[in-house]
Amino acid sequence: MSEIVNNLLAKLTDLLGDECQKLEGVEHHVRFLEEELSTMKAFLEELGLRDELDPLTKDWRDHVRDMAYDMEDCLDDFLLNLGSASENAGFIERTTQLVKTLWARHQFTSQIQELKDRAIKANHRRKRYKLDDSSSSSSTLVLVDPRVSALYRKAASLVGIDGPREELVSWLADREEKLKVVSVVGFGGLGKTTLAKQVYDKIGEQFNCKAFVSVSQRPDMAVLLIGLQSKLGGNTCGTHEVQDIVSELQEYLRDKRYFIVVDDLWDRRRWDIISCAFPDSGNGSRIIVTTRVEDVARQACHNRQQCIYKMKPLNDQDSKRLFFSRVFAPQYADASQYEEISTQILKKCGGLPLAVITIAGILASRPGILRQDWESIRSYLGVQSATDLSMEGMRRILNLSYMHLPAHLRVCSLHLGMHPEDHEIMRDDLVRQWIAESLVRGLPGQDLEDVGRSYFNELINRSLIQPHWTVAGDVLSCRVHDMIRDVIISKCEEENFMSVVYSFEDMERLHKSKLKVRRLFLSSSSNYATDGAISRTTAASLSKVRSIVSFGESKCLLPRYLQVLFVENSRITVDLSDINRLFHLRYLKVTARDIKLPSELKRLVHLETLELDGGSIPSDVVQLPRLFHLTAWGHRLPEGIENLKLLRTLKGFELTHCSWEDIEGLGKLSNLRELCIFIKNEIIDDDLVSSIEKLRNLRHLRFRVPEFVDSDSLLSLSNAPLYIETLRMCDIVTFRIPRWIGDLHYLRRLELAVRETSTDDIRLLGELRSLVELDFTLLNFAANGVIIILTGLFPALEYFESKLYEEPDYQLNSAEDDVMAHLHFEVGAMPKLQRLELHSWEVHWGGTTPVGMEDLLALQQIVVSFVYSSDVNEVKRRAESAFRDSLQAHPNRPSVRIF
Repeated sequence: MSEIVNNLLAKLTDLLGDECQKLEGVEHHVRFLEEELSTMKAFLEELGLRDELDPLTKDWRDHVRDMAYDMEDCLDDFLLNLGSASENAGFIERTTQLVKTLWARHQFTSQIQELKDRAIKANHRRKRYKLDDSSSSSSTLVLVDPRVSALYRKAASLVGIDGPREELVSWLADREEKLKVVSVVGFGGLGKTTLAKQVYDKIGEQFNCKAFVSVSQRPDMAVLLIGLQSKLGGNTCGTHEVQDIVSELQEYLRDKRYFIVVDDLWDRRRWDIISCAFPDSGNGSRIIVTTRVEDVARQACHNRQQCIYKMKPLNDQDSKRLFFSRVFAPQYADASQYEEISTQILKKCGGLPLAVITIAGILASRPGILRQDWESIRSYLGVQSATDLSMEGMRRILNLSYMHLPAHLRVCSLHLGMHPEDHEIMRDDLVRQWIAESLVRGLPGQDLEDVGRSYFNELINRSLIQPHWTVAGDVLSCRVHDMIRDVIISKCEEENFMSVVYSFEDMERLHKSKLKVRRLFLSSSSNYATDGAISRTTAASLSKVRSIVSFGESKCLLPRYLQVLFVENSRITVDLSDINRLFHLRYLKVTARDIKLPSELKRLVHLETLELDGGSIPSDVVQLPRLFHLTAWGHRLPEGIENLKLLRTLKGFELTHCSWEDIEGLGKLSNLRELCIFIKNEIIDDDLVSSIEKLRNLRHLRFRVPEFVDSDSLLSLSNAPLYIETLRMCDIVTFRIPRWIGDLHYLRRLELAVRETSTDDIRLLGELRSLVELDFTLLNFAANGVIIILTGLFPALEYFESKLYEEPDYQLNSAEDDVMAHLHFEVGAMPKLQRLELHSWEVHWGGTTPVGMEDLLALQQIVVSFVYSSDVNEVKRRAESAFRDSLQAHPNRPSVRIF
């Protein structure tokens, strides 16, 4: 709630600054509003710490919220109607604009006086009823200070899972040829999904195809089944009718041995539909179903009790190990003084990993661990049962985590509710939406995206969100546990932060409620039902919406105040032909079968993010003055790209038959941080290299080509952008490793392919102190001799993928050319390496393994593949035996997967 006032205060400050000359006669009213709101803000922040509010205080808070919304509408209307005619405008146009401006100022003067009176009454009312003296009903916890530069700290692995994982693996790995379904059932927060994912990762490569799909409570079955098709590698360009998709899946899987996890299944009816897609061809296919509902578990297993695994809570020892691994950083070496109180707290968590991690996340977020913090949490949890944690008790724990957030994180966490259950949320999408809604605040000189990412990292650290996709130690996407999402949704409803539409009835109810809707989430489960509902609702109920997120097929709403529009997974045409009238629009991302746009976009003067996947893009996109992020897949680089002076992200465009001027314009984007370009018919030339050298602020650079292309122009790059963190030269082959890569001291992720290398060349890469991930392709590997990874090289590397090719015209010499014999690790090389992948194409394997693997002390996983080798099954069998023998003495006993 206080963040709503914060945003309004920021707008008032801007108005008193840049627009002050337009406020003739009302400037003193605006300043008065600013002072009154500042007073209210402090009290609203104190209210935010209270677990419950008495009816009088809640009514006052809601009144202030609505008043703040009305003030925001007033300011937005004023700015929309102000303006000036162009220099070339005629007398009539200039006169019309003058009249419009005078009328806007008159309207604004009248409205601002009314709002000033409302603000005075609100503050008098607060003092008259002594709302400041109202006490919190329970928690005495205080607000933590905001951490602008919060760092990502990887969550501790869930303990106590090895036994259940091996038990499930033994159930699935028997010799039974019939299709087997195993159900994992248990209370929310027990770790069912984590267990299923562990089994999936362990045995998934033994099957022809595999998929992990989440169902949730209100799934769009067509979207779910198409997603399953995509993950299995099937064709998704056909029908969108559920029965037809089921038939396609049946046909695709008929002759395959498959492994599928159906996660978070809630009712038998959904299983009846999904299960029809899984044929039993008698080839040993396997399915895992996770659910909270025992009837559903039995239905999935055909009522065979021996195929139902019931999740159990953590024992006391595992709970304590998990708890302390999350709470104590190295500076808190002595945990003995917290032994007794931690035991009391953990008893209230009932052995649920989610509850343990949530409480630990609160304590871990404190700037200094104090005993009174522990005492406060113990007191708050005192009403819980020590033996059985109920659903309501779990929600109380999750609510504590939410209440403990600082104000700026609390409002950002509410925004997480605008995504479907179990959905993967991309970090940059989330941060840019926060920025578009002015939810991110930084100090002077700070970059808002960096601050927004620190917010995201802090939510990770506090266990409010779970890391999902991590690259080079950077969390790029997250998921929200469905129980945490339930708490967020309830808070959104309580504070009128957003409205959720699942059905026609929801839209009707929303219309009748007369709420001032500011954010609207259209779920995929609404399907076509909302189309009719939206057309029948009056514009009054939705006219003030600032943000719309849609995952369904509903009609695309375009209310005049809209700042954020996000449409994903739509299988229909999205009509945005009227989008030019959205003066306030700052964020637009649409993924659809087709997107209808107007011929021009230049009136969207505040647009900061534009991402389109489907449809064409108007050529005047280069005239958008505030555009920071531009992504459009499969389009030619637009002419005049150099006009986008503020551009930071440019992704998806093709350099196909581009002129010299187009390539030169690329080099003028001095603020560019991320560049991803496709090169179809041309190789990288000197002009492109020259432009890249000028991009001094570049952080992420990626080239894509249809297939292996030789290009040594990159070897001539002499003045590389030194701040590059990610460099991916996908399928672009250089003769040797470019020497300039050794100057990239911030490089964390590297993907490259070369025809020739040596131990000295590898030393160049190994001296990069920040490199975390390396994907290295070597053609004609046998001609390059033994590659030795010397002691001390690659000090930060955690992931190493080596791909070895052999050209058809090169003759192999048996044991001397054994693919694995060409890689040696010295003692002390790659001290942090956790995952090693070795892939080879059309090569000989004589039975050896890389020398020195036993000295890679942090190694946890090895993946080996032999593609197109003759007698591949025999090769795989011998390789697995050889690698396991060579790693017998390794202290970690790394897992080995051969495929």
